Amino acid sequence: MPQSALARTLDLERLRDESVTWRLIRADNAPLIAGILGTHLGGEHRRIPAADLFELVDTDLDDLRGLGAALPKNAQGYCGDWRNAGFLTRRPAEEARGETYELSPSALAGIRLLDELAEPRQTATESRLASIAAQLGQLAIDTDPDELRRVEHLRAQRDRIDQEIERINAGEIAILGGRRAVERIRDILTQASEIPSDFARVRVEFDELNRVLRQRIIESDATQGLVLDEVFRGVDLIAESDEGRTFAAFSTLVLDPALGAAFDDDVDQVLARDFANDLTVEQRRFLRRFVSTLKSHSGEIQDVVTAFARGLRRYVQSQDYQQDRVMRTLVREALALGFSAAANTKPYATTNISIALSRVELRSTAQIVLYNPADFDASETIEVNESELADFEALRALARDTEIDFDELAKNVNATLVDLAHATVGQVLQRFPASQGVASVVGLLTLASTHGSPLGRSETVIWTGADAVERNALVPGHQFTTELV
Repeated sequence: MPQSALARTLDLERLRDESVTWRLIRADNAPLIAGILGTHLGGEHRRIPAADLFELVDTDLDDLRGLGAALPKNAQGYCGDWRNAGFLTRRPAEEARGETYELSPSALAGIRLLDELAEPRQTATESRLASIAAQLGQLAIDTDPDELRRVEHLRAQRDRIDQEIERINAGEIAILGGRRAVERIRDILTQASEIPSDFARVRVEFDELNRVLRQRIIESDATQGLVLDEVFRGVDLIAESDEGRTFAAFSTLVLDPALGAAFDDDVDQVLARDFANDLTVEQRRFLRRFVSTLKSHSGEIQDVVTAFARGLRRYVQSQDYQQDRVMRTLVREALALGFSAAANTKPYATTNISIALSRVELRSTAQIVLYNPADFDASETIEVNESELADFEALRALARDTEIDFDELAKNVNATLVDLAHATVGQVLQRFPASQGVASVVGLLTLASTHGSPLGRSETVIWTGADAVERNALVPGHQFTTELV
């Protein structure tokens, strides 16, 4: 039965009071929030160290003040307000001391909604309808239990493919271009832009799941309940959850090398078409980096899941949960006594009890560094690797990968001067191809500038890189006249 107008109205009123997305949109300084945070945290970089974000925001605030905007706070003050409002999420940095900021999933949704209002997209495009029809048709096939109908569908697809091949062989090639091609690729960009934003919501779900699991451990029976048994048996509760399984399937698909190579090849072909000139530089860059961006975010979430799982197991193995259970019991006993005393004693009654409070002034949690002995607990057996005799050829190959082989280049120059009175860098490369790719070219140019003489004109040099692709470059001309010692 459809929801009544009254029930829907009440639900929307509750959503208005609780939704961070709604709070951002109705904020008086919503353009400032969406403009600054969307620019610095809504693009390719989703997490920024706090100091870097403060510097960027201060620059933006100074520019806005120059236009007459009344902005009394500095970047740190505004970021603190936005964090308290739920627009920003602050986390400890993983690679160094300090903190990082990122947009909350609700703030990302609000900024995306404002972007759509600023640049409305067409609601009924040919490519979108075709995509829906194709997905619906494929769903009908995949869910059909009748074998005969599924075979008929596959044969119909095969017939359509054969007919298309015949038309192409006959010279009837229908090439999609112009406005329709641009419309289709913009729909693809719209769908693709929503995927990286989902990672923030996935991380929040894992945070909540980690909190719930710890709560279940504390509230389980004293005789090691189901959660404790599973943790001690080594069952990764986070990976076995619905969120963990869903993310694992997505991560496996993203890390598929065949899929990544095919996607990159398709992007190169699409961007080489004439209609791709209508795309902005940001859109072209987004397509080229799409797979690598997904891999980066996927790896970050995987690290979070691993850290949660290890922390949960260490939390149980170190018996820390026992202390939390005792604390929970004491808190509940205090609450029970408080309820009993509430009938006779007012909450604001004077107790004549003095409690010595800490005199430490806390300005930021980043100033506090906790010492946890469990972090230095080597729970795994140390593996001892026996030293072996070093392979000279392997060491030589390693040195060639990191250093330019000037001895080889000098021998190539001297061998060229045996037949030629004067030799340019290009002539040396013609006789002795660059064995280290562009590093050999750089090395020859260095030797030529030090031991050679300038030609007064430029020269084109050609070499083959490590990827077997031939390249060329226009460099200042130099020539060798004497052998190199």
